[in-house]
Amino acid sequence: MAHHFCFNKSEHWVKKYELIEHTADLGIRVKGRDLKGLFQNVASSLFEIIARREEKKPCKKKEIKIKQSAQTREELLVNWLNELISLSATKNLIFCDFKIGRMDDSSLEAVVLGEPAQGYRLKTEVKAATYHELKLMQSKSGWQAEVIFDV
Repeated sequence: MAHHFCFNKSEHWVKKYELIEHTADLGIRVKGRDLKGLFQNVASSLFEIIARREEKKPCKKKEIKIKQSAQTREELLVNWLNELISLSATKNLIFCDFKIGRMDDSSLEAVVLGEPAQGYRLKTEVKAATYHELKLMQSKSGWQAEVIFDV
């Protein structure tokens, strides 16, 4: 906890305020048949949390190419999600389709399709994917991830 002080008239330190901890997190558990499918499903889940489509008419989709690299699969997943969150905010798009092409344990290349955010009702502002309690594991039936988002 951080404390901030200032001088009062008698030049004694007086605590003016202190910062308090506040958690605002949202977690998801997602499955996929393989690693590509898992990364696509986590991204799709993220944008279902962020917004819901309201307009019934077809929207013109914008295609964006993404390349990410990392030291580990976990870092790659967080980088992938945070790149999508960042691009969504800066380009005012809601991503609705995720096609991962080349992928290994430390890099991926993908094409994502986004639609203008005006056709959506925003539900939850997601600031970032975090490493807090991040889990990425393989089982006999496929892959599973648990991701905590800062909201």
